[in-house]
Amino acid sequence: MRVNLTVNGVAMQADDVWEGESLLYVLRERLALPGSKNACEQGECGSCSVYLDGEVVCACLVAAGQAQGRSVRTVEGLADGERLDPVQQAFLDAGAVQCGFCTPGLIVMVHDLLQRNPQPSDPEIREALAGNLCRCTGYEKILDAVRQAAEVKAT
Repeated sequence: MRVNLTVNGVAMQADDVWEGESLLYVLRERLALPGSKNACEQGECGSCSVYLDGEVVCACLVAAGQAQGRSVRTVEGLADGERLDPVQQAFLDAGAVQCGFCTPGLIVMVHDLLQRNPQPSDPEIREALAGNLCRCTGYEKILDAVRQAAEVKAT
């Protein structure tokens, strides 16, 4: 089957998509957008988080056909050309990136959090990120990055 969708503001088409193929697979393998990561394939880790029509979803749980005619925004689509989104920059500045596997999903979730709540408390940050697993950082640097991004977005 053919899937037509808008990804990061650009109309795209994926051909020869089989019925059971995930949106994550289409993004990574067919559309050459490797930012979202394939970790658990069960929607438990958050590494594949993307926006689908403005709502954050685990791309591994969305059948590619469900994206037909819809809009997807990936971690790559958060940047403005060469200029990183404040969340992306904060993750770099705070040293919140280690192996980088969880980072794309965390960045998408933090981006969504700060759109809904520009000045979240630490418990609100922890709750918002509860569905994202990181095995490297111990989360403190991630929390630092969220606080930094919130400060930048507030100015």
